[in-house]
Amino acid sequence: MSVTATPDVPRHFTTFLAFDYGARRTGVAVGNRLLRTATPQPTIRAEGRARLDAAEQRVREWQPHALVVGVPFHPDGAPHENTERARRFGRQLAARVKLAVYEVDERYSTTEALAGGAADADAGAACVILEQFLRSLE
Repeated sequence: MSVTATPDVPRHFTTFLAFDYGARRTGVAVGNRLLRTATPQPTIRAEGRARLDAAEQRVREWQPHALVVGVPFHPDGAPHENTERARRFGRQLAARVKLAVYEVDERYSTTEALAGGAADADAGAACVILEQFLRSLE
């Protein structure tokens, strides 16, 4: 798993909200640049507009400086149908909340979360995605 590109993130951005987009569930985690750790939040169990409404509510609750969205790829790095869906989710959410969205390659994040003992695989994967992103920052 890797950040799509080395992100150019302003230093004053310290709090981030991450989403692990899935067809029926979207994992959520909140994290801090200073500690480089993420904390799982309740998974969003909704689709379509209801998913965006719930994600927007989380943004209002946590008031992060920016968002991180996990983008899935095949093991060989090729995109698949959920790649564009996750990117679309990120674009739609960014348009609603007017925050920057950083994409992270989320291959194997669920596997890593489960291996680490995550009780909720989706929220655990969001933590893995966010911590990978936070480690990539200077």
